[in-house]
Amino acid sequence: ALKERVATVGGTPDVGPDPITAMKAVKNAAEIAGARAAHRRDGASVVRFLAWLDGQSHVTEVAAVEALEDFRADGGDLRDVSFPTISGSGPNGAIVHYRVTRATDRRAEPGELFLIDSGAQYPDGTTDITRTVAVGAPSAEMRDRYTRVLRGHVAISRAVFPKGTTGAQIDTLARLPLWEAGLDFDHGTGHGVGAFLSVHEGPQRIAKTGTVALEAGMILSNEPGYYRAGGYGIRIENLVLVEPCEVPGGERPVLGFGTLTLAPYDRRLIVPEMLSPAERAWIDAYHAHVRDVLDPDLDPETRAWLERATVAL
Repeated sequence: ALKERVATVGGTPDVGPDPITAMKAVKNAAEIAGARAAHRRDGASVVRFLAWLDGQSHVTEVAAVEALEDFRADGGDLRDVSFPTISGSGPNGAIVHYRVTRATDRRAEPGELFLIDSGAQYPDGTTDITRTVAVGAPSAEMRDRYTRVLRGHVAISRAVFPKGTTGAQIDTLARLPLWEAGLDFDHGTGHGVGAFLSVHEGPQRIAKTGTVALEAGMILSNEPGYYRAGGYGIRIENLVLVEPCEVPGGERPVLGFGTLTLAPYDRRLIVPEMLSPAERAWIDAYHAHVRDVLDPDLDPETRAWLERATVAL
């Protein structure tokens, strides 16, 4: 209707992307501060959940969803989940967008992996996090695949890139450790995230089709994965903030990613010998940061669990 009205007065409509979408994608100082506060609150709840999950045997997918939502509700200021929790054990974890129902619910058995992708809406921010944990002793193949996914995840986290770089250019970094073994995953590496808005927000994304340049202030997910159909699924996801970086001797303005999400990776699934010194240092520094930020918000039992879960590699 608007195009027709413009035409009636002799105008020619110029159709293009909504400029408000691009403005919304770049968070202001208040939104960034809110995101940090929301992730601290959410991180404490997720760590309580992971500590609880570590002590369970034969937990069901539905029980895990309900427990995680309870921990978030107890953490304060929760308005809602940001999307239905993906809680997939064993073969269900290999279904990228699996949604558990009472009919599909199953118990996690020893020797399996448990993939939990969840998020929350708080008045000051939106969260989205995936952790994959071992149930009992994982196989050598599981540890190899997990470590490859983690290496790609860390590569995104450590990336430094010039202004004007697109998500498609960054996407390759997450896939290289898998490509080296003839493996890949069939979804994007990252999507934009809103501020107490949609957990999937454009126009920015880290994907083969991500043509929008990344700008300081954008929040995206960093979530590479690996999926063996009928066997198990692995995904590791943090939210990251695009930030200006200082590079000694650099000649051009560069950007990087600051990690917002606060929760440990499962050390039982990491093969340290597959990591470079820089990758190992980043993981250890991240785990130390998680402890430093969350320790004051945890009860003694959960704090002790987090200390064990984040011992240096």
